[in-house]
Amino acid sequence: MNTITLNNATKMPQLGLGTWKIDKANCADVIVAAAKAGYRHFDCACDYGNEKEVGEGLRRVMDEGIATREQLWITSKLWNTYHAAEHVRPACEKTLSDLGLDYVDLYLIHFPISLKFVPFEDRYPPEWFYDPNAAQPKLVPHPVPIRETWQAMEQLMESHLVKNIGVCNFGVSLIRDLLSYARIRPSVLQVELHPLLTQEKLLRYCATEEIAVTAFSSFGAESYYSLGMAQPSESLMKHALVQQIAQQTGRSPAQVLLRWAVQRGTIVIPKASSPAHLEDNAAIFDFELSGDQMQQLSDLNQNRRFNDPGDFCEAAFNTFFPIYE
Repeated sequence: MNTITLNNATKMPQLGLGTWKIDKANCADVIVAAAKAGYRHFDCACDYGNEKEVGEGLRRVMDEGIATREQLWITSKLWNTYHAAEHVRPACEKTLSDLGLDYVDLYLIHFPISLKFVPFEDRYPPEWFYDPNAAQPKLVPHPVPIRETWQAMEQLMESHLVKNIGVCNFGVSLIRDLLSYARIRPSVLQVELHPLLTQEKLLRYCATEEIAVTAFSSFGAESYYSLGMAQPSESLMKHALVQQIAQQTGRSPAQVLLRWAVQRGTIVIPKASSPAHLEDNAAIFDFELSGDQMQQLSDLNQNRRFNDPGDFCEAAFNTFFPIYE
């Protein structure tokens, strides 16, 4: 498995399994199947609602001798309701308990969005609404400086609950501000990246600051049809150029899109559930795209962001909440 060397010399697997939207009923089996297919990196989050099931799968992976804990890379994320300093450690400890682990390899701030705290005993994961039973449920912001949250994240590292810390869905301005006070620099930025959203300047900036980049939604629209956040006409898998390059290389459209991502130096975390798709997504390190093919794919850029709180928070959660503008 190819790795990316982080700014503290830690090696992170360049391919991982994204666990967003993996059904609880078969989640543990998917984790085991992925490990048997060679995956050692698993990308999780409190908000995905399946960390207990991921943990069951990880225990089986270790108990069956497929991989040791030291050979695994587990990422999780701090949810929006836990940004206050006093809530960061309990949130991390809850994730560790659900996963059945003593530490995670990477812990990320999930969004630069701070919402009103919801106690674990009231609802976990808390999701987006503060009170889903209200007459008009909505997001309830509770402003917490990112500095406060980051300092609590640093304490997680110092307590050996996490090995690395980073951020998700941050832009250059927020990262630059974070770097002005961080005692421990972020190791990783996780953001949406695919040929319709290439984010060239953000990648270049992260390279200069030695921050590794994980790409989510590498297939573009595919994960968002069921949520009403994308149309089938926006499919990259079925795009004529992607299909053409797949034919030229003798690979699947999914492999073409993932190869484009890893050839740019990013980490990828595609979601898959079937053994066939798991194996297909993993077979991306034994071929290369030509310079022309890479450029053709990058030229598809439309700055099309599918996972945008400025859109989905208003549509789904009755609250206008832009973060990228």
